Amino acid sequence: MSPSTWLSIAFALHALARDSAWNGKTPPGSDKPQVFMPFYVPPGAKSYDSSSPLIQYRGLWRQSYSSSYIEGTSRWTDEPGARVSFSFVGTGIEWFGSQDRTHSIAVIFIDGHKVHIIDAWSAIPRTQQRLFWKYDLPYGRHLIEIEHTGRGAEGVTSPITDIDAMIVTKGQDHGNLLSAQTGQNDDARGHDGSQWSLEQRGSTGVSAMQLVVISPSHALIVDKVEHNPISIDGHPAWGALYNLDTQAVMPLKIQSNSFCAGGTFLSNGTLINVGGNPVIGSFTSPADFGHLDGLQAVRLFHPCLSPDVSRCYMYENHARIRMASPRWYNTVVRLSDGSAMIIGGSKKGGWINNATVNNPTVEYWPPKSIHGSNGLPIYLPFLVDTLNANLFPIAFTLPDGKVFMAANQDAMIYDWNANTEQRLPRIPNGVRITYPMAGVGLLLPLSPGDYTPEILICGGSTIDDTTPGYEISSQDPASSQCSRITLTAAGIAAGWEVEQLPEPRHMPDAVLLPTGQVFIVNGAKSGISGYGNVKGQVGESNADNPNLTPVLYTPEAPPGQRFSTVGMRSSLIPRMYHSVATLTPAADILVAGSNPNLDRSEVKFGTEYRLERFQPPYMNAERPVIKRLPHNIYYAQPFEMDVDIPSRTSAAEPTIRVALMDLGFVTHAVHANSRLVYLAVSSFRKGGKMILAGPPDGNIYPPGPGWIFLVANGVPSQGKMVMVGDGQDPPLDDSAWEK
Repeated sequence: MSPSTWLSIAFALHALARDSAWNGKTPPGSDKPQVFMPFYVPPGAKSYDSSSPLIQYRGLWRQSYSSSYIEGTSRWTDEPGARVSFSFVGTGIEWFGSQDRTHSIAVIFIDGHKVHIIDAWSAIPRTQQRLFWKYDLPYGRHLIEIEHTGRGAEGVTSPITDIDAMIVTKGQDHGNLLSAQTGQNDDARGHDGSQWSLEQRGSTGVSAMQLVVISPSHALIVDKVEHNPISIDGHPAWGALYNLDTQAVMPLKIQSNSFCAGGTFLSNGTLINVGGNPVIGSFTSPADFGHLDGLQAVRLFHPCLSPDVSRCYMYENHARIRMASPRWYNTVVRLSDGSAMIIGGSKKGGWINNATVNNPTVEYWPPKSIHGSNGLPIYLPFLVDTLNANLFPIAFTLPDGKVFMAANQDAMIYDWNANTEQRLPRIPNGVRITYPMAGVGLLLPLSPGDYTPEILICGGSTIDDTTPGYEISSQDPASSQCSRITLTAAGIAAGWEVEQLPEPRHMPDAVLLPTGQVFIVNGAKSGISGYGNVKGQVGESNADNPNLTPVLYTPEAPPGQRFSTVGMRSSLIPRMYHSVATLTPAADILVAGSNPNLDRSEVKFGTEYRLERFQPPYMNAERPVIKRLPHNIYYAQPFEMDVDIPSRTSAAEPTIRVALMDLGFVTHAVHANSRLVYLAVSSFRKGGKMILAGPPDGNIYPPGPGWIFLVANGVPSQGKMVMVGDGQDPPLDDSAWEK
């Protein structure tokens, strides 16, 4: 049995032994999942009932009437070879029908090409089910055809196929998106011929609000409860596993509403995903989706490293395993002992935080009985002083084990062992940097020697956080400011160094590259985070003027020369609120998401399911290769790594570096656990054997999963997954569970 499984059992046994103070309450009725009918017409899409004259039937089709059908009617056939055809103009199509033991296999054709085979058999009778969807068609006229095969489950004498409705995603005519993205652009070519590339690859299936790479082959995507394209157990999914190589998507069952949750890996490799939103009414009511209150949820995703993810799952036990207090928009960081610190948030969903709903505390997972807390939340004055715009605080574990935090216009260093706050100079020039004026923060790369920590925070807004929404405009300019501080006595005394992005940007993502550079992408040039709150909304978006061109930041360059867009590709896909980006094991950047909407929408700045991969110039270079390395890397202990370095690269050059990276848990411009530590190389032997030392301790790199990249002359290898430390559970404090 794995350590992570033992940890789950331990949590459950502790909780079963007593009615713990943090078990909280679940709204009446929300713990009783019921049948869900996922038929939903997003704004900007159009529905066609089965009786529409635009839907053409060939062969014998009969009509049935029932209030359980869309518009009260449905067409069905049991004649093998019977077909239905529907011509439409747009970028996507959905087919809705029924499922039960009599339904059978149908073949789908798009524009004359066979694209899918659907088996509508189900042991549980369901109506208004999405049986097929395709959203990535080029804009224009298309033809969908559905052919009943007559083949069904054993014992079914007259299997059937039915048509309840079609929904057309109208989309927009962007021309040839792929060629526009990846075509040659001489103006963007660097002086050395370097050129970034940009490719669109697949679909996320659920809106990518939260993103984390879980294995060499897969990323986990988590959304809020809404009408996403893929379904599970008869209702739309709000979790998915995405194959980084094949683009295959598998829906993942999540019980509770994970809207605006936070997350991190623990020392044993288990991912925790905590907090979220209460049960939502109207289209996403508990009677529809069967979801649970997520405000105190603790979701556990145990290590699942195989390319076959069919047995991967998210574990939830809401009766026994949950946080001590409700949290929406919380930040989670992994500490030096491999446990998680859960920071701040709001006690209920909303928009800008306020004193009534603010949760000005931290708590730990597993719970810790420190500072007289008995395992309950610990009050932080910083999270009161930073109201109102202090949701999703920026936070990083520092090389001395303390935690850096920034929210609104303020920053501090929190010593969680002593429960003390050291306030830092304010963010300059009145720029607010956390939700809903979201900027992005990173801990810059740590290098052997003194591992001096530097913090970079870019973007945000100068909008006053006491201004009511009706006085804020989607056209209010974002900030172009980047602030950087060195967290030494001298650096703190000197304060923040201010630089300017090439363009203003809020809601950006910042991705550490193995080279030590920072890739800044996504976001908007004006407005504010969220949806449905300000004047001049675009669709429902509070923001406008998407920032489509990424920026490369080189921390080691002289001031004034750190930002560059040379060779960079611009996207044609707006990535606004609820966008994400992460480094992949291949060392390119995966970009996904954008959904400034209450539910799925097809209007301007609608729900975005397309993924993109930005590929740095080094992807086309001759790359070093890590051939072998141990599964575990232990603190301050030497280990060997077999490598292949391109013949033109001398191993004696100082440009040979080995990067140990946490790719982070990404959501809402928060990259709290993103981390790059360069390891000390003690020797390199002929034949490609390299001897290195693990990081000095858990302060430099908290115990848990990591990725090793070998960088030779600025060109990284593909990443190899390792476990830093012994892979055991984080400390389990019995006294925290007993009180």
